[in-house]
Amino acid sequence: MRNEACVYLVGAGPGDPDLLTLKAYRLLQEADVVVYDRLVSQDILDLIPAGTSRIFVGKAAGNHHLGQAEINELLGNLAQRSRKVVRLKGGDPLIFGRGSEEALHLTRLGVRFEIIPGITAASACTTYAGIPLTHRGLASSVRFVAGHCRSDQPLDLNWQSLADPDTTLVIYMGLANLEEIQYQLITAGLSASTPVALIENGSTQLQRRLLTRLDSLATTARSEQVVSPALVVIGRVVALAGELDWFAEMAADDYVDRSAQA
Repeated sequence: MRNEACVYLVGAGPGDPDLLTLKAYRLLQEADVVVYDRLVSQDILDLIPAGTSRIFVGKAAGNHHLGQAEINELLGNLAQRSRKVVRLKGGDPLIFGRGSEEALHLTRLGVRFEIIPGITAASACTTYAGIPLTHRGLASSVRFVAGHCRSDQPLDLNWQSLADPDTTLVIYMGLANLEEIQYQLITAGLSASTPVALIENGSTQLQRRLLTRLDSLATTARSEQVVSPALVVIGRVVALAGELDWFAEMAADDYVDRSAQA
């Protein structure tokens, strides 16, 4: 008899539950068990029905609740016992989400899986911060960069390639290496005055957006005590943030409305 179990690798987006896809929302309602990451927001977890089993497997730098091999094994084991397993991941499963590693493990076990894309932080958080990833005359391309590496080794990046003034750089998981990122990009030729944004808790009511320059990146993050989850955006498009800050105005209006109703 064919095993009807399926593991759904679902992208939860950056935090705003309104950014979930319809398919992601439906699967959360139908799941037998949800395995979720640290970066999945509480607002999204609140959408899971009360009777659904939940398993937290969150990871933070230097503090893994479960290692990746253990998560892989857990998914395989759950597939033997549950009909629908939702593996809920912040952002998109295949953009710095290690979804492909989990999918490869499942396919080698003969476990059926589906991958449901989510809106990645680079797109959602910049949009909510009023920063276009590309803009005519300012940026003709965009690059997503992982700002950390295994075992605290130096970042192995092609800095000459990254130091392109016509490219927007979006750096994930880079808080621990901001001084190196700043130094290497300037050394490779990117202007020290290049606009930079730090976006903390993007797309949520806790969003904080800090605007600075490349040569002040590390100092700004340290003085403002920026914490994860935070995204770093480097490029001339950041200069448009002041004019396109629609989300801050909406959040302020919402606060005023709620205060008036209180």
